[in-house]
Amino acid sequence: MPSGYSSREDPGQMKKNKQSMADLKLRRLTELNSRLREDLERERIPVSQASKSIISYTNQTKDFMVPSIWGGIPKGEDPYVVQTSGGCCTVM
Repeated sequence: MPSGYSSREDPGQMKKNKQSMADLKLRRLTELNSRLREDLERERIPVSQASKSIISYTNQTKDFMVPSIWGGIPKGEDPYVVQTSGGCCTVM
């Protein structure tokens, strides 16, 4: 075999690589564990309660994009109307 090649790495270096891989794996598992714990602690509500909340919100909040339900909207109150300015340029 040519002298520039070696069949094995230094045993000490291999041990360091294995240890760093084990540390990396441990860190990833620890992070995953903490994320799962946060998910577990998150407040949960039943789907029926969430649905009622969404229905209540949509019934009480005016949606300017659905005029068939809420009726016409004065142009001054409509946030989606294109605002016209006095000229073509604005100086700041």
